[in-house]
Parts: sequence; structure tokens; C-alpha cells
Amino acid sequence: MIYLEERQVRCPTGSFVFIPACIRHGFQVGDVPSRKLNLYIPSAMVGYFDTLGASIASGASDPATLGHIALRYGTEVTCPVPEDYI
Repeated sequence: MIYLEERQVRCPTGSFVFIPACIRHGFQVGDVPSRKLNLYIPSAMVGYFDTLGASIASGASDPATLGHIALRYGTEVTCPVPEDYI
């Protein structure tokens, strides 16, 4: 599921989703394993998900830590992370 501003968009296999800069967005991983390809232009987000995943895996998933990681990669967390996200 992709969240774009106030919309929820299901993304079945083979989907393409374009997210323009400055659009509030998020995603939720489903209960079926999947893969996705992200392209970032410019490359400011490269490494973000690796850093975020490592932080969560180490148990550091509090809002302040997640917000600090986001700012380091030029983004901003604008709402609470849903409880079932992590």
C-alpha cells in the first residue's frame, strides 16, 4: 500500500508509482514478501532505508531517532509512524 497525501493506493505486482518531490507519502509492507525498485533523482535518499532498517533492527525505533535519520537524508517525518509499521 502506498499513501499519497490523503489517498491510499494498492500496488499489485508490476505496479509503477511516481511520487513527485514534496508530496507527503509513505508505504506499508504487506503480509506477502515482495520486492520493489526505487529510483531517486537526485540521490539524496540513497542509504536512507539501509540506515533506517539497521536502526530498527537494533531496537532504536523511537520517533526522535527516526526523525534524526530522516533529516540526515533530507526528508521529514510529518506524522506518527503507525504501530503496525515496525
